[in-house]
Amino acid sequence: MKERKSLVEVPWTTLSTRAIYRNKWLSLREDQVALPDGGTSIYGVVTCGDCVGVLPFIDSKTVLLIKQYRYVAKRVTWEMPTGGVHPGESIEAAAQRELGEETGHRAGRLTWLSTYHTSKSVMDETAHLFLGDDLMKLELHPDETEFIEVRQFSFEQALEMVLTNEILDSMTVIAVLQAARRKGL
Repeated sequence: MKERKSLVEVPWTTLSTRAIYRNKWLSLREDQVALPDGGTSIYGVVTCGDCVGVLPFIDSKTVLLIKQYRYVAKRVTWEMPTGGVHPGESIEAAAQRELGEETGHRAGRLTWLSTYHTSKSVMDETAHLFLGDDLMKLELHPDETEFIEVRQFSFEQALEMVLTNEILDSMTVIAVLQAARRKGL
């Protein structure tokens, strides 16, 4: 006798898709979907694609963080270098590009930390996080929409900033906690 799948495991079916908005960073669409129980619903999806983040270590105990004003959060934040992956660009190349644009460094070694979905419900975005070691100084070529201050922090201080909610950026929080786990902290 064949076991019947639970409705939890039945994929939803896209009946139609309508583009709502698009710019160079994201797109918004509205899908008409068939639900596992036979019903239908409208589902909004924001697509950003892949993004990367690098937690750059100057030495084994010191990291670089960047300070910038974040428009959506309406506040100044401390975070690690992050950004989107360009079409045709590998995630490692994107990580190095973002590190260079935001800190003026290149990592001699990138170590993968984590890959995760930044939102499981309405956002189609996958984050790829790295540790950056053996940093080499480059000429700084910032993105024209970024106004950034770069500062060194002890890793212990960065971890404390995460634990006290001074750092709220999910990519930075996950990278710092993963790095702390690797260091046995």
